[in-house]
Amino acid sequence: MDVMMKGEKFQTNGPVPEVGDNAPSFNLKNLNNEDVKLSDYEGEVVILSTFPDITTSTCARQTDTFNTEGKELKNTTVLSISANTVEEQEKWGQAKDVDTVLLHDSERNFAKEYGLYIEDMDKIARAVFVLNRHGQIVYREIVKEMSGDPNYEDALSAARHEEAELS
Repeated sequence: MDVMMKGEKFQTNGPVPEVGDNAPSFNLKNLNNEDVKLSDYEGEVVILSTFPDITTSTCARQTDTFNTEGKELKNTTVLSISANTVEEQEKWGQAKDVDTVLLHDSERNFAKEYGLYIEDMDKIARAVFVLNRHGQIVYREIVKEMSGDPNYEDALSAARHEEAELS
């Protein structure tokens, strides 16, 4: 899939899961070096928020927005995933009241499995997936211009809709 970074075209490594697909499983590390698996959140709504680099303003805003807005959702977990180091993610999080789970894809396995790996940049494309309680993708956005923001309201609306389905 083609994505752009400030007008320059880059290619991701493969097909990206579609709405209706079961989200591919993964096992990543959080800031405490603990394993976090998608299956840990079975029965919950999940927002997967991926971004190229937490140290940039757009990526920080994306993470902060989903962190802040995610607090309003009762049965939804936000998983924020980047290829940043633990140290970079920790430094960003020190100045924040972070409820989101920050995960680092140090081996790029998640990015490759989801078709979001940009080899020429060694980064993960900016994307948002909302998963229902069964792990099925109900919302997907791949941000074509990676310096731009995702559609926060559409993603949060999809999560709210799935939360309503839990009642």
